[in-house]
Amino acid sequence: LMLLFPLRHLGPMRVTDLAEVKQADASTVSRQAAQLVKAGLARREADPVDGRASRLAITDAGADACRRLHEARQALLTQVFSTWPPDRVDAFAGLFAEFNDSVEALVRSESAATSRENA
Repeated sequence: LMLLFPLRHLGPMRVTDLAEVKQADASTVSRQAAQLVKAGLARREADPVDGRASRLAITDAGADACRRLHEARQALLTQVFSTWPPDRVDAFAGLFAEFNDSVEALVRSESAATSRENA
C-alpha cells in the first residue's frame, strides 16, 4: 500500500519513476505494482509522452485505501499523544522533523553521488 501514496500525491507515473521515489529496486516495485493492479487499487494506463510505455495510476479504491490508512494512523497517534504533556509533544515533533530532514539530506546526497558515478 505504501506505493499508493506517491501515486495519490504525485499522480500517475512509470514503475521505474515510482521505484526511484520510493528508493526501491524497480523489479520489486514492478511486482508490488502488479499486485496493486490485481487488487483494483491501481491501474495501468498509456504514458501520454511515450505510448509504448505505461504508467501506474491510483484508482478510487486505492485512494479510499490511502484515506483509511491515513485515518487509522491519525487515530493511533492521537491516542498515543493524548497522555503526553504538550511540551513533550512539541519537543518530539521538532526532533522528528530534524530526523526527517537529516534522512532526506542523506538520501539526496547518496542519490547525487550515484548519479555522478553513473555519468
